[in-house]
Amino acid sequence: MKISFVALKMTRYSDTQSILTAYSRQWGKVAFAVSVGKGKGASRLRALTMPLGLVECESDMRPGREVLALRQARPLAVFTGTHTNPVKQMMAMFLAEVLSLVLRESVPDAGLYDYVAASARYLDSMPTADVANFHICFLLHLGRLLGIEPDVSTYAPGSVLDMRDGIWRKSMPLHGEVLAPDESEAAMRLQRMTYANMPTFRFTREQRARALDMVLRYYTLHVTSLSGLKSLDILRSMF
Repeated sequence: MKISFVALKMTRYSDTQSILTAYSRQWGKVAFAVSVGKGKGASRLRALTMPLGLVECESDMRPGREVLALRQARPLAVFTGTHTNPVKQMMAMFLAEVLSLVLRESVPDAGLYDYVAASARYLDSMPTADVANFHICFLLHLGRLLGIEPDVSTYAPGSVLDMRDGIWRKSMPLHGEVLAPDESEAAMRLQRMTYANMPTFRFTREQRARALDMVLRYYTLHVTSLSGLKSLDILRSMF
């Protein structure tokens, strides 16, 4: 069977084998066994399966098998920007790490796969000068597909964002997972960000870091903990 997938993470399993975590259009989150070698074939496969690489392969899903065989891998897109530009490489690495944590279910979601694949293509082709807000925009729209988007209809000037319930409130909730009024207003403005207009969102490094912290905290509350992201510090040093 043909499988289309987005490569997320490669983990060394033994001296001869690695495990590739990926998100597929047909089966959702999957794991592939990948042979470790030094030949041209192994080098080509490593290039194909770099973070956010789009790949098509042959494999068989069998009951009880958690790790699939990966055969006849070929690119669905040739990334000339993401795989050679260190700024885009770092962005892809960070987002792939986040996806490997938040996409937990082995349940297919064609719309989710298509969004991630289209975003990977967009990142590869976009001007490097416009990349700085890409991760924030990507995660905001991903949240909508995951069903955790805050309810923007509850916003009113001066209200506060209840991070736990995903709504803006006129008064402070009893718990502490809430943003101050100025940050709550900023969070509302972020909901309008798209790939087309994100270069118009001008942030200082500190403001961008704070915006990302808010988004990651929201994901931690609604999906899974993102407190141990290995690529986060490097990403922050670049943007």
